[in-house]
Amino acid sequence: MLHAAIDLGATESQFCIREADGTIVEEKKVPTKKLESLFAIWPTSRVIVETSAEAFHIADAALAHKHQVRVVPATLVKTLGVGARGIKNDQRDARTLSEVSCRIDLPSVHIPSALSREWKSLCGCREALVEARTKLINNVRGWLRTRLWRVRTGRASTFCDRVRGHASSKTLELPAHIERQLTVLDALNEQVRAADKHVRDLAKANEVCRRLMTVPGVGPVTAVRFVAALDDIQRFSGAHSVESYVGLTPGERSSAERQQRTGITKAGSAALRKMLIQSAWSAFRTNAQEPMVAWARKLAERRNKFVAVTALARKITGILYAMWRDGTSYRSERSAAT
Repeated sequence: MLHAAIDLGATESQFCIREADGTIVEEKKVPTKKLESLFAIWPTSRVIVETSAEAFHIADAALAHKHQVRVVPATLVKTLGVGARGIKNDQRDARTLSEVSCRIDLPSVHIPSALSREWKSLCGCREALVEARTKLINNVRGWLRTRLWRVRTGRASTFCDRVRGHASSKTLELPAHIERQLTVLDALNEQVRAADKHVRDLAKANEVCRRLMTVPGVGPVTAVRFVAALDDIQRFSGAHSVESYVGLTPGERSSAERQQRTGITKAGSAALRKMLIQSAWSAFRTNAQEPMVAWARKLAERRNKFVAVTALARKITGILYAMWRDGTSYRSERSAAT
């Protein structure tokens, strides 16, 4: 089997192909778009790429032509010798990866399905709109404070109406630069509503998401994010591995006789972890009678609310995994089981 390592770039990519004994067969820099046509003429090979924006599209193309694919984590390639002694270029990187592949079977990250990537992109675009709206609102709030204006509280979607209403009540006209920001906020609110509806429709149409949303605090965004991140439930051995995968388990820095526990590892998808924490806060505040929330409230009495909510998010993660794995809906009597 040949070993073909590709150093991917946005426009051009460098590849290096070796025989199993390490002999270089071919190395060349080609336009990245032409890699798909090259896969069709290459003999069956092990294709090695580093994680990047283009990696999964190229991996799909290689798999479609019956090649083996290894998408190597970017955090691992340095330990394999890429960029050693401060010398790094596309040719050396491709040579190093292909040479290492001839000696060992390099570990690969999970290659997500097309649906998983589409849902992640959808959620990421929605979050970008929400972040842009939040930044504009905070900027307008800063201007309001310079005028000692106190606008009544409310949802982000009604912020523009509240600001304009406050100015109207004082028979004042808003400055042009503030009105421009409010006009953009009006457009952003419309797009955020459209994005929210899109996510809700996807969640309602998906049988797994519908079952996950029966858990207190879990809404369409969390359900879609969870399904998109895990993608294939069979690749996890149990709930603890999923909790570790999303970075909600405590870390450890122990050495010799010193034992030290740290906070949560924060590994994996930060966006999914944020959604799970928000779901835990929602359940903590609005579902006090739920057994798992009662358990978290008792923990809050011993520690604090933030520790309890993080622990509740970890428990919700395990529950979501078990429901997906078993094809069941939420049952409150089992949610606080040890």
